[in-house]
Amino acid sequence: MSDDEPSTIVSSPEPASGERRRRVGASVVVALVSAAIGAAGALVAVRLGGVPATSAAPPSSKHSADHGVMAGMPGMESGGAGAPPAEAHGQSVYISPARQQLIGVRTAEVTHRALDTTIRTVGTLAYDETRVTKIHTKIAGWIERLFVDYEGKSVRRGQPLFTVYSPDLVSTQNEYLLALEARTRLGQSQFPETRAGAESLLAATRQRLELWDISDAQIAELEQTRQPRKTLTLYSPFNGIVLDRNAFAGQYITPETATFTIADLSMIWVLGQVFEYELPLVKLGQEAEIQFPYGPPNATLKGKITFIAPDVDPTTRRVTIRIELRNPGFELKPDAYVTVVIQVSGGPALAVPREAVIDTGVRRYVLLARADGYFEPREVQVGQPVDDYYPVLQGLAHGDTVVTSAQFLVDSETNLQAAMQAMSMSMPGMDMGGGKGMEGMDMPGHVHPSAPTPPAKNGPPVKR
Repeated sequence: MSDDEPSTIVSSPEPASGERRRRVGASVVVALVSAAIGAAGALVAVRLGGVPATSAAPPSSKHSADHGVMAGMPGMESGGAGAPPAEAHGQSVYISPARQQLIGVRTAEVTHRALDTTIRTVGTLAYDETRVTKIHTKIAGWIERLFVDYEGKSVRRGQPLFTVYSPDLVSTQNEYLLALEARTRLGQSQFPETRAGAESLLAATRQRLELWDISDAQIAELEQTRQPRKTLTLYSPFNGIVLDRNAFAGQYITPETATFTIADLSMIWVLGQVFEYELPLVKLGQEAEIQFPYGPPNATLKGKITFIAPDVDPTTRRVTIRIELRNPGFELKPDAYVTVVIQVSGGPALAVPREAVIDTGVRRYVLLARADGYFEPREVQVGQPVDDYYPVLQGLAHGDTVVTSAQFLVDSETNLQAAMQAMSMSMPGMDMGGGKGMEGMDMPGHVHPSAPTPPAKNGPPVKR
């Protein structure tokens, strides 16, 4: 090539317009897929972190690009006309009124109230164990006559149960008659020792009969008739019901044999069970109401709590309580089911609705409703639940407004905006500011259509 021959530098041809649009579309698709993956990862990280991290505040004028990106998501308005500045609300999330109505957000005010509660539990009627007795004889012998011959029979105090023949009893009665005669003969003796010996023998024989439950009336009858009784009659100690019978005519019995078990039903027990967390609300002497599933409507009785078990049932994790009731007509039947109702009156305390508290297992928090559509997660400490409320120990004040419905959806909005912010700060090229919107994302390898093609520098001349 000669020096006077003109040289022509040919620049690289620009891509056709169709090819340019395909490159731009591919770059946008890559950016959207990367944004979705990053948002999902950040959302999972926030979820695993316990209480959701607060999201970025709605953008100001310098964040118009974020608004352009999220304007298409319902309820995810990050600012805009009429939205208060984010700095006034600290770490919070904004949800438009239309979105709140769509997801059904309801709120309630945290106030002081009387935390009265009602404990309801199933109870059973039982025999009063202090009024149950077993009938034993103190001598060995044979049952000759039986007056009470079946279980469940009602007996009265002093009613005969059975008679028993005992050779030892007959011989002791004979000894008593001989001692009685000896005292009569020797009572006029001139020797004091003789008179004292006769008296002591009679007293010892009488004491033996009394220890065998021979009554004074029976001893007086023996002294009058001077005829020993062949049998001994045993009587019921009180009014009651025969629970168990182990006595039959002709049966040989010993002092170890429990012939009858009798229960006095004039007082009856109600046994109920309460949970461990309800124990601080139950006190001895507290009044309880007993409701019956049978009988006339609204049939109730009232009694006092007389016993609280010192241990917890390892199977049901409950504690047994006992209420005593009077049963003059024996209308209350043991082993019947009843309902135990205990009214507990609590003092005024700051309370939050139970449905407003989100329990993660590690901590508890509520969603605090701020002014102008802003919501903020707030960790709280609460006591044991009382009906529909938690007593507030820490984290809330009187007059605060909390979300009581759709709080999980609001929580999701919070986590999603926090994930979007984390994605924009952690992923390269995902600068969501600068007013560029999605077009402002500087993706590697993406050539903006508006950018001119730079000229080649120091390249060899190309001949046409």
